[in-house]
Amino acid sequence: MNQIRSVQRLLMIQFFLPIILSLLMVVLFETGALVSGAWAGSGQKEFVCLVVMELLTICCIPLSLRLFKYKKVAEALKGDDAQALCALQRWGSVRLDVLGVLLVVNVLFYYLFVHAAFCYMAVIVFLSLFFIYPSLDRCVTETKGDEKV
Repeated sequence: MNQIRSVQRLLMIQFFLPIILSLLMVVLFETGALVSGAWAGSGQKEFVCLVVMELLTICCIPLSLRLFKYKKVAEALKGDDAQALCALQRWGSVRLDVLGVLLVVNVLFYYLFVHAAFCYMAVIVFLSLFFIYPSLDRCVTETKGDEKV
């Protein structure tokens, strides 16, 4: 049980770190410590960044939410205890990091371009993070499957 708690703590750090970084960026940009709108005039750069981030956000949210349903990942999570914990740490980190990076980059681009679409995508990613919140019960359930906990 201590091993799963350590994996859960690591996943909790990976859950909260992008949120804290995003809040820190908001504070720095809103107080004027960092200049917002630095890239606001560059139309082509803004278009490319917007299209790339929209596609990444649209593709990565369902991928992250359903990652543990894919056969290879599900089998790794249902292995023996050591293998399941290793898989939980690896694949849990992957899905948290994918959404975390999307959140931080969308917040950063919102302040660099001052374009509302980045803000909307950041809010969507932020809300999506709570569907994969790594509580201890969830970690146990994802490694044990249908067995009684």
